[in-house]
Amino acid sequence: MHNTSHDYQRVYVWEQPVRWFHWINALCVIVLGATGYLIAHPPAFMSSNEASFGYWFGKVRFLHFTTAYVFLANFLFRIYWAFKGNKYANWRNFIPHTKDQLRQVWKVLRVDVLQTSDQPVHTLGHNSVAYFTYMGTGLLTVFQVASGFALYAPMSDFWFPHLFDWMVPLFGSDMNLRLFHYAVLWIFALFTFIHIYLCFYHDYVEGHGVISSIVGGWKFMEEEKIKADEANGISGFPKTRFPRKTPKPPTE
Repeated sequence: MHNTSHDYQRVYVWEQPVRWFHWINALCVIVLGATGYLIAHPPAFMSSNEASFGYWFGKVRFLHFTTAYVFLANFLFRIYWAFKGNKYANWRNFIPHTKDQLRQVWKVLRVDVLQTSDQPVHTLGHNSVAYFTYMGTGLLTVFQVASGFALYAPMSDFWFPHLFDWMVPLFGSDMNLRLFHYAVLWIFALFTFIHIYLCFYHDYVEGHGVISSIVGGWKFMEEEKIKADEANGISGFPKTRFPRKTPKPPTE
């Protein structure tokens, strides 16, 4: 049965910089994943031309390295916005450190993983499990960037990749580091599939506009649930830190 209540409040959750980061990051992950797979498993193209004329593999590598710089710049911007943005983008959310956040972790796990509850967890931002998961992907991003530039350094005269020369001896050899770099590619691929599934799942179960919010920024929730969220602290913050304000349309 559909909820016929009209006491919904429209809240501007995801600011434009967060949405730009999301879609740029998604595009970079797709390009890096596809080109990285080709670099690890180059197909044997048959051609009557010499390899030096085709140079298709060089183009794949160039696209991979160029996208890596965009990936890094986008990630650094998101770190900056974790301090500059609104409460839903703030860095404190990514580490569950309050009792309410830890209780929410258990509730979400019961719904999403253990399947022992059919009661949706209502949050305006991400739930605590999602925030913690994104912190994990952030750490994997740091590793992929560092290991990728370390592998690229012997072929580059640019100073920046050589900042990561220390990673190869740390892992024992170029091949060992390459294997870990390649393994994380598949972790990102698995995360992407789970992420897309859960977004649609929560959009259907909760009905708060999860899918549309990453395009327009707005989410919807019953006013009483918003008040209850604020009474317990939205996104892990004490109530007094962020007094409730009537949301205003963004000037974008």
